[in-house]
Amino acid sequence: QVQLVESGGGLVQAGGSLRLSCVASGRMFDSYNMGWFRQSPGKEREFVAAISYDGGRTEYADSLNRRFTVTISLRHAENIIYLQMYSLMPEDTAVYYCAADRNAWYLEREPNEYDYWGQGTQVTVSS
Repeated sequence: QVQLVESGGGLVQAGGSLRLSCVASGRMFDSYNMGWFRQSPGKEREFVAAISYDGGRTEYADSLNRRFTVTISLRHAENIIYLQMYSLMPEDTAVYYCAADRNAWYLEREPNEYDYWGQGTQVTVSS
């Protein structure tokens, strides 16, 4: 079992920045690839970014235009996965979720490929 706890969401003006954090802990937490997803009301959950368990590989949604950066801090008892978001726009408003995938071969973009999910953190971008 892997536990994921997100934080860092909030209200920000358009053009601003925000950094989300996800603390991953539990059994074999350091062998899971990690992903960030987001979901806004009435829409499906969509892929944002993913990072390999060792931080060596990353993937991003093409629509982000390189405004977001995902990194991982490797620690003994837990890992912290960050999502740094720049040049935020109102359409970035959503609940952002952290997820863990036990398959370390590929960086998956489909939500159903992930095994564990955090509770989500709300990001609201005002115009």
